[in-house]
Amino acid sequence: MPYDSRVKVSTRGDYASRALLSLALHQDQSGPTSVKDIAERTGLPQPYLEQILLALKGAGLVRSKRGMGGGYVLARGAEEITLGQIVSAVDGPIVAGDFGRPHENGACDHEGQCVLLAVWSDVGEHMREHLDSFTLYDMVERAKGN
Repeated sequence: MPYDSRVKVSTRGDYASRALLSLALHQDQSGPTSVKDIAERTGLPQPYLEQILLALKGAGLVRSKRGMGGGYVLARGAEEITLGQIVSAVDGPIVAGDFGRPHENGACDHEGQCVLLAVWSDVGEHMREHLDSFTLYDMVERAKGN
């Protein structure tokens, strides 16, 4: 069986990033963007997108306006929102696996386990740092070909 070295972002993390990128790309428009418009622009399923936007709102990444002309806007500038923040908002903490932490709750009771737990913890930290090195503004610039 071949080794697959890819680290995977969940569908929720991908959809959340795509939705916020859409908002960032159209930030110069006046007023909020409806869920329907975001769904049409991104090709994402509207019911699932509504759930994701609620989670992003709870994390303080978007603000919403209800009623006619309602929808969503970024809560902060695109340069202040990282991919790491987006993924964490919908998926929880970014980790390499659900292995526990070294030296907690009997995690090191078996041979070699603590060494590996420390490595997995480092991998998760590197993933967080890497995702946090990209902002929505960076993604807007890339989408524009800059």
